[in-house]
Amino acid sequence: MKYLDEFRDPVIAKKILDEIHTITTQPWVIMEICGGQTHSIIRNGIDQVLPDQIELVHGPGCPVCVTPLEIIDRAIEIAARPDVIFTSFGDMLRVPGSHKDLFMVRSEGGDVRTVFSPLESLKIARENPDKEVVFFAVGFETTAPGNAMAIAQAAKEGLTNFSELVSHVLVPPAMEALLSSPSNRVQGYLAAGHVCTVMGWDEYDPIAKKYEVPIVITGFEPMDVLDGILHTVKQLEAGTHNVENRYTRIVEQGGNQPAQNLIKDVYEIANRKWRGIGEIPVSGFKIRSKYAAFDAELKFSVGSIQTEEPEACISGVILQGLKKPHDCPAFGKECTPQNPLGATMVSSEGACAAYYKYQRILTDE
Repeated sequence: MKYLDEFRDPVIAKKILDEIHTITTQPWVIMEICGGQTHSIIRNGIDQVLPDQIELVHGPGCPVCVTPLEIIDRAIEIAARPDVIFTSFGDMLRVPGSHKDLFMVRSEGGDVRTVFSPLESLKIARENPDKEVVFFAVGFETTAPGNAMAIAQAAKEGLTNFSELVSHVLVPPAMEALLSSPSNRVQGYLAAGHVCTVMGWDEYDPIAKKYEVPIVITGFEPMDVLDGILHTVKQLEAGTHNVENRYTRIVEQGGNQPAQNLIKDVYEIANRKWRGIGEIPVSGFKIRSKYAAFDAELKFSVGSIQTEEPEACISGVILQGLKKPHDCPAFGKECTPQNPLGATMVSSEGACAAYYKYQRILTDE
């Protein structure tokens, strides 16, 4: 099948891998931003066949993983109300809050439903005019257009019983926050192709220039990831630091302008707290005041809920590329997919979930 077989060809993979081995002369630390890339790397064993000098570290590009604990607790508070139908993508239902998760709310009688699109939540709102329907709008720039569209459509239809609990975060500010940290180890980035499909890459140019790091936009298939690593290493070895698009079959420099316009109409940029990392300035979206009627945080007065992360979970340092999942004492013991301490063990894009699923238990990768 096109874009599957040709991007999983072992012959081509070996050629790319041989070239990476040939050109690598010194140690390099490369971070893949997206959790989808992390799973591709671990599932296909890419990190285990690279030269010993190349270390891949896993970034904060899993939206489920970086949704702060207090937002989960606010979602649980809203979902437990008898007048609410709470809708969400499936990954969020198992993310632990302070005392329970959304699955437990459902087991206790809350009307919590899994949906595959925010527009599905709108349909539920139309069909249940006597209920408040809330959609859990979580994600990076990739999911923002669809979530914004749902609010715009609700406003157009006058659906007063629909709202969103928003926890949208942005990739470039997180990249810059990591690079500016005194503990930063990242020397090059594999940027997330789907985010750049929406937003383009103009925001990445100043980051590459300021911090002198190559940023290579790539996809998620094995060939995509290997090609991204190859071109990142080429730049590192040459001492260059440019933004390079290796996902040309989808990504254009300006991104998707209609999608960006829709985002700007519904959301505005705001400071956002990231789970395990803390607040990053101008790193997320919030609903604009003209759409305040669709802001679940305001509608249900849950903004005052504040909570602290469990000390046993080190997901924050994992998301910053400072440690690997199996460096955590709780990994595979107190923390498993069945009983997770943090979101990185729950999400289908979480690094801890990838290491657990593909049996990366030992520290000698």
